Amino acid sequence: MPQTPAQTLPHDTDVLIIGSGAAGLAMALRLPDHLEVLIISKGALVGGSTPWAQGGIAAALGGTEDLEQHIEDTIRAGARLPKRDVVERIVRAGPAQIAWLESLEMPFTHDQEHPDRLHLTREGGHSRRRVAHAADHTGRSLTETLVNAVKARSNITVLEHHNAIDLITARRLGETQDACLGAYVLDIKADRVVTIRSRHTTLATGGAAKAYLFTTNPDGATGDGIAMGWRAGCRVANMEFIQFHPTCLYEPRAKSFLISEAVRGEGGVLLRPDGTRFMPEHHPDAELAPRDIVARAIDAEIKRLGIDCVYLDISFKGREFIETHFPMIHRRCLEFGYDMTREPLPVVPAAHYTCGGVMVDEHAQTDIPGLFAIGETSHTGLHGANRLASNSLLECLVTAEDAARRVAELPSAPPPQASAAIPPWDESQVTDPDEAVVVTHNWDELRRSLWSYVGIVRTTKRLYRARDRINLLRREIHDYYAHFRVSNNLIELRNLVEIADLIVRSALTRHESRGLHYSKDFPDTNPRADHFNTVLVPAPARPYPQVRDRGRSTPLQD
Repeated sequence: MPQTPAQTLPHDTDVLIIGSGAAGLAMALRLPDHLEVLIISKGALVGGSTPWAQGGIAAALGGTEDLEQHIEDTIRAGARLPKRDVVERIVRAGPAQIAWLESLEMPFTHDQEHPDRLHLTREGGHSRRRVAHAADHTGRSLTETLVNAVKARSNITVLEHHNAIDLITARRLGETQDACLGAYVLDIKADRVVTIRSRHTTLATGGAAKAYLFTTNPDGATGDGIAMGWRAGCRVANMEFIQFHPTCLYEPRAKSFLISEAVRGEGGVLLRPDGTRFMPEHHPDAELAPRDIVARAIDAEIKRLGIDCVYLDISFKGREFIETHFPMIHRRCLEFGYDMTREPLPVVPAAHYTCGGVMVDEHAQTDIPGLFAIGETSHTGLHGANRLASNSLLECLVTAEDAARRVAELPSAPPPQASAAIPPWDESQVTDPDEAVVVTHNWDELRRSLWSYVGIVRTTKRLYRARDRINLLRREIHDYYAHFRVSNNLIELRNLVEIADLIVRSALTRHESRGLHYSKDFPDTNPRADHFNTVLVPAPARPYPQVRDRGRSTPLQD
């Protein structure tokens, strides 16, 4: 039955958090008890990319020297593009974040010889061991820890199976002074749109690696927060820097199962099909080089030899070592017929992490008052042109605390723009989709175009080809959105095409090769561009139209 405005259920809350990964959950827990917090989760509460994280949390627990080395490792991995003040602030907060998680009874792995100490592993780009972990399922354990703590808080409400469609801003309601007032959200199971009004809204939706055909990310990693922030009027930075994880299991049945960086950190080596190593020929740090270098080396070997994959071998460490350090990876690989205690694993690179995002300040605030962005959705300046391994969960935790602290400091009274009447979601001029197959086909074509033309190695010609295809898809998707009732798949596709456009526009702007962006037409790194971030500025958001000749009356970014 078509939904009418009268059926739209309003929600009011102090803080709306869009996303239920590590960043969103941590922020909710850091907020004062007197604030009413509403978390919306696209799927079940334990969803998102966090449970997929195997490696750990980078934290300099070895004192001053370790802190300084962690800072330098981060800047070096980011190809000199990270902002030093941001890196210093986030890295120095690492030990306190580990202590906070321990207070929540996070089950970190402890050193066998020194049970009072955490066991630390080393990953690519790190100059020493500093990655705290829970065996090889840190993300899953972190999620369980945070979820249990959230369930114990009476001021936090979670709406599962809800997907945000668009942010509600004062400027789009005709006000001269902008502010974020909440969001329109699809209740996926009930198939209805609800209006959520909030004094503070946070984008914590993770990254956008699902824009690529092959990815280590779950299906929900469709860049929702970045796309919504962009449409609302936020600047977006460094979207050309998409990190490809070097070692994704080459097995269609596994659906993008990544083999943790820690496998190489504990001695694993990369081999050609004939059993010879190749990483020493590409970088002095061999398998422990930064991810962009390892991914490009694997890509080069695959193309040079005309092979489907390379192999990652740690079998020489023995069964006991592997089953102790990598129990989940070992069990998962056995399900597909691969025994890593006896043989190498077939691996290929896959899109993994979005280093760019919505621009924020040191308080995680965006360009729009009342709107925050944290975790992978945000661009803090930490990662630069390439993320150092296991700095992602660290950034999630630190930016979550930054945002929560800022919200607690702000006046409790709502902004004056909140008095503006928020129109209910209007579906009176749209119909049920008549050919939903269009969404599926566009989704597939978009992801294949990104993989083929905007991958690990790029050329200007390929980028222009991608731009042309994306423009065609963008017009078709927006026309479809204007005429048919929204669905979860349509929301994600609309966001993905926005993300694809941002990636290509950013890549065309950078006339050099740096970090994760490697162009055959500009193979050198410009020494004068160490602090050059690719910043995209959106056109001013237009007010919601009051009357339209056709299609949706609210809200539509034409």
